[in-house]
Amino acid sequence: MKFHKDDMEWAVSEGLISGEQAERLWHALEARAGDRPRFDLATVAAYLGALIVISAMVWFLTDAWERLGGWGIFAVAAVYGAAFAAAGHHLFFARGLRVPGGLLFTVAVSMTPLAVYGLERGLGVWPQGDPGPYHGFHVWAKGSWILMEAATAGVALAVLRRVRFPFLTAPLAFALWYMSMDLAPLLLGRAELTWNGRLWVSLWFGLGMLAAAFVVDRRTREDYAFWLYLFGLLAFWGGLSLMRSHSELAKLFYCLINLGLLVLSVVLDRRAFAVFGALGVFGYIGHLAHEVFEDSLLFPFALSLAGIAVIGFGVWYQRRRAEIEAAILRLVPEGIRRRLPTARPAPGNRRRPE
Repeated sequence: MKFHKDDMEWAVSEGLISGEQAERLWHALEARAGDRPRFDLATVAAYLGALIVISAMVWFLTDAWERLGGWGIFAVAAVYGAAFAAAGHHLFFARGLRVPGGLLFTVAVSMTPLAVYGLERGLGVWPQGDPGPYHGFHVWAKGSWILMEAATAGVALAVLRRVRFPFLTAPLAFALWYMSMDLAPLLLGRAELTWNGRLWVSLWFGLGMLAAAFVVDRRTREDYAFWLYLFGLLAFWGGLSLMRSHSELAKLFYCLINLGLLVLSVVLDRRAFAVFGALGVFGYIGHLAHEVFEDSLLFPFALSLAGIAVIGFGVWYQRRRAEIEAAILRLVPEGIRRRLPTARPAPGNRRRPE
């Protein structure tokens, strides 16, 4: 829930507080929220700038960089990382600018895989043979990338212990997601896994990351779990959705799983579950339209009525949201309900009923 100065003026007009109390309360709230990230032009520009730097040095490197050799790549990545870390330390701790400082720390952590790649290239040491140019890191699942991912996860965790900035969990989650795909061929001693095998690895890893995100969500007041939830859902839902099956029963089960994600979005107060669940249900409806009822004349009309019913449900849900969500939470066993993540003081979060 967000408060505006108009809300204070309304409270004064209703006689709930005096004008002096409203002014003092407003200034106190402004001071308390001063170091929180806001969705304004300055914050958007800071995140966009950080993503541009990360993209330039992590995702969009070309084969031309290979001309520098391993030690040259390592030197550039190390200098970049140290410079961004020093600037981030100054802004975060000395200047009290949490958002730009935390973003610079995140950029510094994102240099880790490139630095480790350069080091391995310079030493000529690979866990499972030479994986090829660096740009293949984001294309091919290979066991030889594993040290780059493990180092990135380790550096991210080390920085998080010192710098309390939730976005630092993004490179951590990203590295763990990649690690899930590269660890399987390394453990099995194979250069490649089958497509179906990779999907199963992605699915189980996604479930594991979602469980870890739940634990983090329970133990932190700031939202350190967001990126873990997001990458966990990408891995789980992506692996599940890309699996091929000719069984209509299996496809119905897939739809039920996505309906379960919609329910979890209410239980955990996480909109990301609703987004993925809705996409999955929509995909199943598309399957029904194009394959099961391809020649049915009445199916489009029935589907239109179902869409209207969903819109009506949305209107009804909006009006009685608190009652519906409280009823859903009451269906959750008390032992589990006590372990659900409690709401943080961030805008839009609510405190759950005990």
